[in-house]
Amino acid sequence: MKKRKIPMRKSVVSGEMKPKKELVRITRSKEGEVAIDPTGKMPGRGAYVSLEPKEVQEAWDKHILDRVLETKLTDAFYQELLDYVEHQKARNELFGNG
Repeated sequence: MKKRKIPMRKSVVSGEMKPKKELVRITRSKEGEVAIDPTGKMPGRGAYVSLEPKEVQEAWDKHILDRVLETKLTDAFYQELLDYVEHQKARNELFGNG
C-alpha cells in the first residue's frame, strides 16, 4: 500500500514545520475579519499556530498574529484562540489523533 503524504505547515510562533493536523489555522478575510479556521479551508490570508497553549500565550504576549495577519487583534480573540487550543489539546489526549 502506498504511503500518504502528510501536509506540513510552519508555525508562525516557533518557526517549526509540523503536520497540518497538529496546528490551527487563523485566517484574515479580504474584509479584515479574523477567525479561527478549524477546517483549514476558509478563504483569506492564513497563519498557523501549534496546538500548544504555551505557544498561543507567546503569540498573545508578543502580538505575533497581529504582525503576521497585518491587523489589530483584540484580547478577546486571543482568549478565544487559547480556549480553543486547550480544548483541542485535551480532546487529542483523550481520543488520540485519529
